[in-house]
Amino acid sequence: MGGVVLFFALLIGIPVVHYFLSIQPTCFDRIQNQGETAVDEGGPCLKLDPNALSPFATLWARAFRVRDGSYTAVAYIENPNAAAGVVEAHYHFGLYDSGNVLVAEKDGTTFIMPGGITPVLVPGIDTGNRTVVHAYFQITDDPLTWERMSNTAAVVHISNQQVSDTDTMPRIIARVENTGFAAFQNVSFVAVVFDPAGNAIAASGTALPTLSPSDPVQITFTWPQPFSGTVGRVDITAL
Repeated sequence: MGGVVLFFALLIGIPVVHYFLSIQPTCFDRIQNQGETAVDEGGPCLKLDPNALSPFATLWARAFRVRDGSYTAVAYIENPNAAAGVVEAHYHFGLYDSGNVLVAEKDGTTFIMPGGITPVLVPGIDTGNRTVVHAYFQITDDPLTWERMSNTAAVVHISNQQVSDTDTMPRIIARVENTGFAAFQNVSFVAVVFDPAGNAIAASGTALPTLSPSDPVQITFTWPQPFSGTVGRVDITAL
């Protein structure tokens, strides 16, 4: 009987063991293998292990008065990981008055670009007759889903920035060129204006429906009120 049991155990067990040993590892097998730094994360997988990445940070968040009762909120997210980003991240903006009382709040979604600064801009925030003194910004997803990616906007070259009419109705124009090989659809641009001390004093956004390769175009940012300070530099980011 023992021999019979051993025979059938080998007859069934050897093919079963061979089957499991012959299965190729994947990024969806719920096993930490093939050089992954966590289960199905890192190694050759698209999804990355957050614990193996450098942490991102919110550098600053501010609200800029556009006109009475209307503000534009901006936050700068810094991601030092050159080959990792987030496709979708939920955020919360809170705008407060001088008494630290909540004036307005906005929720939304953004992405986090790899290896650089991602500006998050929310225009047209209605505050009624209340004045905003400071802004609070928070990424509300915990944890974030980090993926292996490259910055596709790196081929968008921005040059020839010109600032005018800062004492009346400020205007900034710039030249944009797609130095890649494929056309982009619905490209957004965010302009943030800093004073000589490096403090952000204004922000605005614009967009292009299409940006074709080797076909330079002009983008324009405008404001209805004068800037609150002298222009030191302007950051324009393609998203």
